[in-house]
Amino acid sequence: MAHNHFQTGYIQVYTGNGKGKTTAAVGVSVRAVASGMKVFFGQFMKNTPSSEHIIFAAYPQYVNLMQFGSGKFVRGKPDAEDFEKAAAGWGHCKNALQSGLYDLVALDELNTALKFGLLPVEEVVETLRLKPAQTEVIITGRGAPEEIINIADLVTEMKEVKHYFMKGVGARRGIEE
Repeated sequence: MAHNHFQTGYIQVYTGNGKGKTTAAVGVSVRAVASGMKVFFGQFMKNTPSSEHIIFAAYPQYVNLMQFGSGKFVRGKPDAEDFEKAAAGWGHCKNALQSGLYDLVALDELNTALKFGLLPVEEVVETLRLKPAQTEVIITGRGAPEEIINIADLVTEMKEVKHYFMKGVGARRGIEE
């Protein structure tokens, strides 16, 4: 069982078109690990390592990181592989949420998976309602559905005001990946 560091675990949502949603989830996860907490970090739609994987791998007793993506950026209609990976990933996330083993469960890009219809929003909301009271949850991704916003205790919308990507700067290791 987790150490139950929290009397009440809240549901945090980071959404919007601006940069920093996954970064916020990673930052809170690093803080949790530094405090001796157990973290499950599930990444929907992704299948390539980023710099945070190096830090998380250094603390296997505290962090369980899993990715549930095909590696293709979904535009338009997702294919069968996208649905399969999301469903399998949701199974892992649901187990992590219900187990009580984790102080923090991060569901990175879950909003995006919901937006593309890869998972049923009603089932996700019901699972969140039934989570152990002490488990903190972070949900990231653009386009958070209204149902997720309604169940959340904290919602932050990242708003893009200016981004160097518009000048042709790609993702940089250590900053965006």
